Amino acid sequence: MSIENQELRKAGLKVTLPRVKIYQILEKAGEGDHFSAEDIYKLLMEIGEDVGLATVYRVLTQFEAAGLVTRHHFEGGHSVFELASDEEHDHIVCVKCGKVREFVDQQLIERQYEIAKNLGFSITDRTLYLYGVCANGCAE
Repeated sequence: MSIENQELRKAGLKVTLPRVKIYQILEKAGEGDHFSAEDIYKLLMEIGEDVGLATVYRVLTQFEAAGLVTRHHFEGGHSVFELASDEEHDHIVCVKCGKVREFVDQQLIERQYEIAKNLGFSITDRTLYLYGVCANGCAE
């Protein structure tokens, strides 16, 4: 049994071709890559898979509810998905092209926990989004 099938079954989801294909795309993403539903739809079209955009949205929502993926909502209504991970990391987003990169800065993470502790809080979840302009021809 493939890893995708095992993960889907473990999450309580029936193994279907669209679910397997979408999971494979997310699994094969390069480190730090994040995809919108439209990105996944385009990739499916490129490999000849006949999966509609509505199905992609529905599967991603099911994956999110099952804890398989994490959805990140950015300014302007831009949402991207990545496979769920226990590793703490943060994101930087290009405000022009929408490119999302993730990064890990242990000092930054530790400082956030210190700040919370000093204010009498215990962090249960954390998200940090930085916004800027990437170097991929977006700079003016």
